Amino acid sequence: MPVNFESLPQGVRAAVQAAQEKKAAGIVVLDLSGASAFTDYFVICTGFSTPQVQAICTEIEEQLYKQMGRSVRHREGYRSADWALLDFGGFIVHVFSEEARRYYDLERLWRTAAKLEIPDLPEGFSAAEAEEGAAFQHEPYSAGERISSRGRSGRSRT
Repeated sequence: MPVNFESLPQGVRAAVQAAQEKKAAGIVVLDLSGASAFTDYFVICTGFSTPQVQAICTEIEEQLYKQMGRSVRHREGYRSADWALLDFGGFIVHVFSEEARRYYDLERLWRTAAKLEIPDLPEGFSAAEAEEGAAFQHEPYSAGERISSRGRSGRSRT
């Protein structure tokens, strides 16, 4: 069954919006509720530098605590920022560097899970503006593209 943003649990939506605020790229939500005993959702995204990966993680933790009083149960990889993991119990956030995301390819590993690709926010927009209905259209990443911090669209062909 397809996943839509409004049907996601509040914590998953808050994590996605916090990642968007820190300009995370390629945000994907995988619904593992029928495939995994350890969590219901993965939120997967990319940061382009150690400071950005750390900022994404920090923003997610702060927003979940502020909005819901939820603290992270377990955190891994924050210092190296190649693959940072935030375990909130019902969902796990994976924040990857570009290279680590390609290498570990969790989307392929969990390819049978329902998948929701979250559009990247255009430059100058915030997650709150997008939530309020600010118009933006952005196609999800295709197999022939890679996530990149170069260029206007943030994408390049491989």
